[in-house]
Amino acid sequence: MAHPAEFELISRYFSRPTADAILGAGDDAALLSPSIGMMLAVATDTLVAGVHFFPCAEPFALGWKTLAVNLSDLAAMGASPRWALLSLTLPETDDVWLSAFAAGFYACAEKFSVSLVGGDTTRGSLAFSVTALGEVPAGYALCRHAAQAGDDVWVSGYPGYAALALKEIEGKITLPDSLRVLCQKHLHMPEPRVDLGISLTHLAHAVIDISDGLLNDLAHIARRSALEAKVFRHCLPRLPEGVARETALAAVLSGGDDYELLFTASPEHRPKLAKLGIELDLPLWRIGEMTLPEPNREPAARLFDPNGEEIAWTQGGYEHFKTL
Repeated sequence: MAHPAEFELISRYFSRPTADAILGAGDDAALLSPSIGMMLAVATDTLVAGVHFFPCAEPFALGWKTLAVNLSDLAAMGASPRWALLSLTLPETDDVWLSAFAAGFYACAEKFSVSLVGGDTTRGSLAFSVTALGEVPAGYALCRHAAQAGDDVWVSGYPGYAALALKEIEGKITLPDSLRVLCQKHLHMPEPRVDLGISLTHLAHAVIDISDGLLNDLAHIARRSALEAKVFRHCLPRLPEGVARETALAAVLSGGDDYELLFTASPEHRPKLAKLGIELDLPLWRIGEMTLPEPNREPAARLFDPNGEEIAWTQGGYEHFKTL
């Protein structure tokens, strides 16, 4: 069977009407018109086979995740997703695989009202790159550098579940059947917390999404804000049942691929955040606080017990090139 040429491939799998773009896919560039009074938020991520996903990954879920991880970045800025560009690097063309991948990508796009307005295809080792664009009201973008001393530290949802699924795939643990399904969903088809991010524009000071581990990513907020982030072990989200406690704790604190939102907010917003969690049907956990760093101590994220004693924690999150 003949394989589709580049432009036929794009036309067959990645061309749909884009009512909210002046000019979508098919030209040298898309033409977009941001809404009045809004700033553009732009994020890009690349997923590489063997690094971010297994080459044998199910294509529908992979298509979903390829877009979802970028929408998570927009959520962390408080932006409403609008458009996306997709670049595909494929070792070969496979109609069945591409059809399923495109279906997963568009399923995520439709759920979050995103239009695919362009991209590129090339031949090579399997990889995907997405540039996602969203809108946030001028002056209300959420940034990592804006945490304040005295802020509470919060995290959404189910940190650690994706890491547990990965550990089982790698043969390091065995999950109970009921937990396995939930963990696999968080790993393969993460839910970007778009509605939460938009709601936080009036409640939070600093926000980041968790892709490289809770403590690792919280440290980015601490350093950018020149503060110390104190995380209290007894305030962490409930650890999953059926897994060794230290294994579960390591997944919560250091596991990546969660795409939950980690944020700081004034204590005065605790009632509003409790109400927001109920409205979104999403657990929001108050896990710590931001403080001024002690003299001669670098801003960082650190773990503490109920008595205020620091707990040594050396298991870092994922970092590219850390062995170079």
